[in-house]
Amino acid sequence: MPLRLELKPYERLIINGALLRNGDRRSTFLIETQCKFLRESEIITETEADTACKQLHLTLTVIYLADDPAQGIDLFFRQATDLIRVAPAAAPQVAAIAGAVEAGEFYKALKLSRKLVEWEGAGANPPDGDTAAP
Repeated sequence: MPLRLELKPYERLIINGALLRNGDRRSTFLIETQCKFLRESEIITETEADTACKQLHLTLTVIYLADDPAQGIDLFFRQATDLIRVAPAAAPQVAAIAGAVEAGEFYKALKLSRKLVEWEGAGANPPDGDTAAP
């Protein structure tokens, strides 16, 4: 069953590593094959990655989009260890993300890391229901 995506004017989309930008009108696309994709709203750029949680999210983006994620996975675990060291309250969320990475569920890990970034921005209150490992 195809996945229907609706893009806002000038919204970006990454599909299998290719960066696409929509034109000046809202558009609808159907993705009919299995692929890796991210909408612009799901991406944190290197310049935006100014906190430990955002850097972790950026690393997970690279892992998700990579053909060979091994090098990124090593970086993720180093960053995760450093994050827990400076922010022990983040440990349950980081453990859930690490569990998804270990299971090869990189998109799930990316979604969980987005909640970690939100948690960080909200003054470090744990996100509801997302602290347990998958």
